Amino acid sequence: MLKNYIKIAWRNILRNKLRTAIHVLGLSIGISICFLIFNVVLEAHSYDKFHPDGDRIFRVSTTSIYRGSIYPNPGVPFPLGEQIQDEVSGIENRTHIYLLSKTMVGIPSSDKNLGRQDGVLLASEAFFKIFPREWIAGSEEQALAKPNTVVLSEASAESYFPDLDPQEILGKEIVYFNQDSIPAVVTGIVKAYDQNSDFEFSSFISMNSVQTMKNKSRFNMDRWDAITSNSQVFIKIAETTDPLKLESDLNALVGKYLELDEGDERNHALQPLSEVHFRDAMYQNDPAEPLILNGLMILGGIILVLACLNFINLETAHAINRAKEVGIRKTLGGNRSQLTYQFLSETFVIVFVAAILSFALVEILKSLAMDYLPAGFQVNYFSLTNLGFLLGFSILLTFLAGIYPALILGKYDPQRALKGERVRAGKFSFGVFLRKNLTVVQFTCSITFVIMVLVLTSQLKYMSQQEMGFDKEAVLYISTPFRDELNRVDIFKEKLSQQAFVQGVSFSDDLVSSNSYSTSEVEMAVDSISQNVEVQNKLIDSSFVSVNGLKLIAGTNIANRIDQVLVNESFVKKFGFANPEEAVGKSFYYDDTTRVIQGVTNDFHSLSLRSEIKPLLMVYQPEYSSLISVKLEKGANIREAKETMDQIFKELYPLESSEFKFLDEVIAKFYEDDQMLRNVMGFASFLAILISCLGLFGLSSFTIAQRTKEIGIRKVLGATISQVLVLISKEYVLLIGISFAIASGIAWFFASQFLNNYAFKIDMPYGLFILSGFLILIVCLTIVGLHAFNASQTNPAKVLKDE
Repeated sequence: MLKNYIKIAWRNILRNKLRTAIHVLGLSIGISICFLIFNVVLEAHSYDKFHPDGDRIFRVSTTSIYRGSIYPNPGVPFPLGEQIQDEVSGIENRTHIYLLSKTMVGIPSSDKNLGRQDGVLLASEAFFKIFPREWIAGSEEQALAKPNTVVLSEASAESYFPDLDPQEILGKEIVYFNQDSIPAVVTGIVKAYDQNSDFEFSSFISMNSVQTMKNKSRFNMDRWDAITSNSQVFIKIAETTDPLKLESDLNALVGKYLELDEGDERNHALQPLSEVHFRDAMYQNDPAEPLILNGLMILGGIILVLACLNFINLETAHAINRAKEVGIRKTLGGNRSQLTYQFLSETFVIVFVAAILSFALVEILKSLAMDYLPAGFQVNYFSLTNLGFLLGFSILLTFLAGIYPALILGKYDPQRALKGERVRAGKFSFGVFLRKNLTVVQFTCSITFVIMVLVLTSQLKYMSQQEMGFDKEAVLYISTPFRDELNRVDIFKEKLSQQAFVQGVSFSDDLVSSNSYSTSEVEMAVDSISQNVEVQNKLIDSSFVSVNGLKLIAGTNIANRIDQVLVNESFVKKFGFANPEEAVGKSFYYDDTTRVIQGVTNDFHSLSLRSEIKPLLMVYQPEYSSLISVKLEKGANIREAKETMDQIFKELYPLESSEFKFLDEVIAKFYEDDQMLRNVMGFASFLAILISCLGLFGLSSFTIAQRTKEIGIRKVLGATISQVLVLISKEYVLLIGISFAIASGIAWFFASQFLNNYAFKIDMPYGLFILSGFLILIVCLTIVGLHAFNASQTNPAKVLKDE
């Protein structure tokens, strides 16, 4: 019976090639989008699912509330990481790790320097007990027990010692440098995980090596008030431990070791291992944003729903063509369930063909979306998970898209079906009502997408045209080693300044504008009233103003003296000074030093346009600065200037691999996420419009074909072609009008939510709403009009000859 259903279904599909092509194309687009999103979501949820007792492994995170602001952090104070197991019961094992970024790696035995690398980790002894590895050489028992020992990944071992066997590498010395030298002896080599993990590091250095460092104070080993995301703690709790009780015990430590001001809070929470990849993942993997993943699933669902609506719309419209087939089948003994199975089998064949075609579309989508997919993302089409997804998805899609048309066709009355009738004259037609509403739903989605894309584009254009308050053109920057022991910065600055193409050189801790946001508290007395205000701070020198094109609106520039500072206009307003001149000369106590406001600069955007301009304090403190910014002369050959400056840097810092970069590229990256969102929405708009137009093309061609005799009669009675076009098109104009009204409300809500993320934004562009609706209307009328025009060109005598 099933074979007979499939055979008949295939014949019916081949008999209606245009309708089949529209169905297959629309459904294949929906399936390919859902299949790709399924794999993206599956990949994001696959991280670190394989660790033994993973449900008992947690990361300890910190949330600080300071002066009403909330500061979440995946890190903990350094002393907590060392004392947690002694202070809190119910912990089976704990490991304290400290991430070291951009660490210099050297091999003394071969006098080889491997440059700066990521993936170097300080880890306490129990690390490999919580996160077991397969050992190529050495063992976990004593690998990290002693200071100045290191375990290498297999890839690192092969890179550092390419000519040695694993056993020969044991005992070799490696020197790591990250603000301090860390000599370490290799005690083990481990294999990489064969599944996705956030814990793939190149070097695991014993945590107790910190005690041997000269500059160990930078780890804040005794400070419970200092938190950095580099210092993280993972614990494995006992089987009988209640995580909530353990969290309560953790927070009790805060009161024991830390005294907080009134209104401030410090809380520690247990973050399950399964959530680490979604919140502050490790260095080598960007965290998977749940909001983005949910958005992708919703987007895929919308595209698929549109494709299903197309199928339902077109099939219910074509039902009249199969009325006689249904009548004959029922007259010959067929029952409703058999007819339903027959029509569902046709739907399944169409869905199956669409699923096969979707494989090719997935590869096209992958190539188009490569920049938006996780690094190294691959799709294993023939894995059991993906094959199961496609089979289950095809069956579900068959039911969702095919059940209503199948039930409609299966319930036709044989006598009226053989006459070609579906409803009695004058009776309300649910099918027509449904098709109109489905068309409205489709074009509501299309118009909403178009409006959102235009709003995003307008906001991005607005931001690109905004004055930042500084000159970002022809400014290059490079980072020098932090707290360089050889003190080469002054020589580097002098050599750069001697170049004819260089207008100025500045030394600071940060760019004039970046995503970095450092704050401090300033206490100042104004009109005998003492005020405490949290301000943004930057460490600068006297050249910072001229190199970045800032304007001094009051006072003078600093003279590279610790007691002199610059502030911006927002700082002046925040402290209540009547004007910038009044603030000049005012003193305050900051960082154990009395500071004097030497000058006031214009308000410039030190952060992106998402943020309002903050009160800004600019201080001279060169020992904590490491960034060189260079302003080139007008007309300078930028490419040659960059090559020359890179060469100077390489001569002074032969072990560093950094190059000069452009400030304007940093500014452009502020809005990369928004550009990605705009591009994704634009692609979704294209697909939504394509699917909707495919459905409209099939539906209008069929409905107009049903009205050819009516058109012929009207022409015989004197109707012109334009009158016929208006007659056919006015129904669709009404449907698009309803779609536009609904879409405008939906788009307004989401556009408002998006624009509220920006302190500097456009007004709601209602003109773009109208433009979007007009564009969709033009597209629809073009499709309908072409069909109506072709029908109106038919000779009435040919159409009416059988009447």
